[in-house]
This record gives sequence, C-alpha cells and structure tokens, in this order.
Amino acid sequence: MKLTLAHHVAVLSAALTLAACGSTRGTRYVAAEGALGPYSASVLSGDFCFVSGKIGRRGDSFEVEVETAIDAVEGELRRNDLTLADVVASTVYLTDIAYYGELNAIYARRFSAPYPARACIAVRALPGEARVEIQVTARRGSE
Repeated sequence: MKLTLAHHVAVLSAALTLAACGSTRGTRYVAAEGALGPYSASVLSGDFCFVSGKIGRRGDSFEVEVETAIDAVEGELRRNDLTLADVVASTVYLTDIAYYGELNAIYARRFSAPYPARACIAVRALPGEARVEIQVTARRGSE
C-alpha cells in the first residue's frame, strides 16, 4: 500500500506524542471487538488516550455517517473515562473532499471551542466502504 506524506506525518505525530507521555502509569490497550483489522480500539498511556479511527453507519446520509462515527469516538473515549471535551487532536479521512463543508458543520456541533487541532485528509477509499473515518488523541484533564 502506497502511503502519502500526510499518512507518514500522522503516524510520526502519534508516535512522538506517545513517546513524550513518559508516565509511570503504564500503557493499557483496549481491544477492538469486531474490528476490520488487527488493532486496539484505543491505547491509554499516561494522561493520553489514542483512539483508533472510527467509521460511522454506512448506507445512510453523510450527516448520519459522520454523527455515528463521532458517536463511536465518544463511546471509546467513555470507555477510558474521557469525553469529547478532552480531545486535543483529530485526524479526519474523507473519500471525497466535497464533503468538507458538511463535515465542518457537523464537527462544529459536536466539538466545542476551543476546538482540537485537526487534519483532514482526502483518501481514495476507506475500510467498509466508509466515506469518513475519525481518529482522535485525548488528554485527561485537558479542559
């Protein structure tokens, strides 16, 4: 699979953040039940929680797909005693950049200012024929 510069930057950013955590609390891996691949649903390391990309319910409108993807992110955060308010960074993958405006409207309803840092990357395809995938990093006590 050919990776773009944006993918390399996202992976490097996550790796550097994880390396910088430096907590004695250890690292906890939360299993991804029914996942489309071999990965953890989230990884909690020190005060940071790294949530794997979540996709929404396919076959519905783009709005419903984004809302249910954010619901999935929110549910994973809850499993780690965190909320959307604790999110400090997110990466959004879209299969069509034409959805960018609609994504922004939905995102602004679900995340509060000050908004997390965010990258939005257009990709050719996503697993499960999804149109959007959302990955986040949260920090305990970030409010």
